Amino acid sequence: MKNTFLVLLTALFVAAPLRLHGAETVVYKKIGDRELKLSLVKPADWKATDQRPALVFFHGGGWVGGTPTQFTEQAAYLARRGMVCAQVEYRLLKDIPGPPEICVRDAKSAMRWVRSHAGELGVDPKRIGAGGGSAGGHLAAFVGLVEGQDDPQDDLKVSPKANALVLFNPVFDNGPDGGWGQQRVGNRVKEFSPAHNISSNSPPAIVFLGRNDKLIPVSTVERFQANMKAAGARCDAVFYEQQAHGFFNQEPFKSKTLLEADKFLASLGWLTRPPTLKEPPIPVPASAPTPANKRKLATE
Repeated sequence: MKNTFLVLLTALFVAAPLRLHGAETVVYKKIGDRELKLSLVKPADWKATDQRPALVFFHGGGWVGGTPTQFTEQAAYLARRGMVCAQVEYRLLKDIPGPPEICVRDAKSAMRWVRSHAGELGVDPKRIGAGGGSAGGHLAAFVGLVEGQDDPQDDLKVSPKANALVLFNPVFDNGPDGGWGQQRVGNRVKEFSPAHNISSNSPPAIVFLGRNDKLIPVSTVERFQANMKAAGARCDAVFYEQQAHGFFNQEPFKSKTLLEADKFLASLGWLTRPPTLKEPPIPVPASAPTPANKRKLATE
């Protein structure tokens, strides 16, 4: 049953590759013979001398699956809006027991790579955000909130800290009270759970959640938001009625959440001009009465 659940969870976070204008793949880290890569996409008018904001995406899949292409469409849109975006390949746990140590280490390494190469990427090193969904949302929140768990081979003088967070149904609370992943972290909640590391210097965040999410209770996000605000940090939370985990992977919610992310980044001064994405309509369920049906019923 557990394996079936993980297969279904992983399937939510697999996206088909999409060719992007200005896309390139670079190696950000080597582990033995393995090269870990991230995919970069830049605006059409990009120059190396730019000082653009950047957003680094981490895919979901319960730390055991998924692919880096999950946020390809979001990255393409934000690049058109003027940002440099990256999608990160990180090591998966698969049959490895225990907490996601290798995942968070790779996430921090990726952030350090982007910041240390900001000059050649045309990126402002003080405006590098992190985004992700589910377990990828955990990694994004981790690099924004949690100290430690660094890869010893990293240049620790370079900060991996995200300057803003865009979180899609993130499993950022790994504690026993409404959290997810507690079985993996055990008694090391403080070391791995972003929700247990909120402080006054936490970066501004926006969180998207479906109200029918079976993995993350609404109350868990509301508690995270309240604790962020109590610490003096900004946290916007946007909830979607009748939506389950991974809802943001499909339309119209892919566009709806991306539009809200656009507005959030614009409020930070990271984007200018109005969004180019239009608000998509929410499909009316087949069983729901339409205005025409209502008029027909009224005359019968």
